[in-house]
Parts: sequence; structure tokens; C-alpha cells
Amino acid sequence: MSLLKPHRSTCRRSAAAWIAAIVIAPTAGASTPAELLAGYAGEAGAAPSPERGQSLFNSRHGRDWSCASCHGAAPTGPGRHAATGKPIAALAPAFNPERFTDAAKADKWFRRNCNDVVGRECTAAEKADVLSWLIKLKP
Repeated sequence: MSLLKPHRSTCRRSAAAWIAAIVIAPTAGASTPAELLAGYAGEAGAAPSPERGQSLFNSRHGRDWSCASCHGAAPTGPGRHAATGKPIAALAPAFNPERFTDAAKADKWFRRNCNDVVGRECTAAEKADVLSWLIKLKP
């Protein structure tokens, strides 16, 4: 192997890291719901729709639950986990200022909850739609 020519696996790792940075970067540094929304919308490549978000949130998708099953149809107050009864703080950012201020936490809960509700991970467009609706909810 020449010292001037990088090894193929090094090139592949570099390319993979670069692609991951592009995909993850839009939400990685988000510290406000608006920044997180901008990241999801950028990943989706389309403007979010609060109407689609509300519909996704309140509908069942072939599973036993909808998002509203635990968070309530209007997620502006406390909810309860449908199976465990564990209390859940308000989901809408205007009613709980801690919501959607940590991108890693938001992604973790989207992943878990989408799997329970939709049976798969939500797309960036679906996350943007739901978050755009939640941001619209005001006291």
C-alpha cells in the first residue's frame, strides 16, 4: 500500500462519515423547537403541514394506539401512558418549555413512539408535520 494513496476502506469510512454528517447535522445542534423543525423540514426537503401532523397524531395506523392515546387529542395538558398509566407531561412546547429542546431526546422518543403507533420509524417529513402542529398550539 502506498503512503500517498488512501486505502479503500479508509475512503469508504470517510464517505460514510460525510454522508452521516449531512443527514444528522440538521437536527444535531437543535436547541429550540423551531430549530428542530427546520432540521426535520430540511431533511424532508418539503414544507411541513400542521394539518397532516394533527391527522397523523390523532389517527391509528394499523396499531392499537395513536399518539393521542397517551398524549390526548389536544396535547396541551398532562397525559398518561395507555398501558402503564405513567404520567406524561404536556407535549406541546408552549405548555411545556422543555419539549423539543434536545434533539437527541426528541429523536429517541419519536423513534420509540412511532414504532408503537405506526410500526416503524417516522420519516423526517412526518416528524416535521407533527412538530409543526404542536408548535401551533398556544395557550
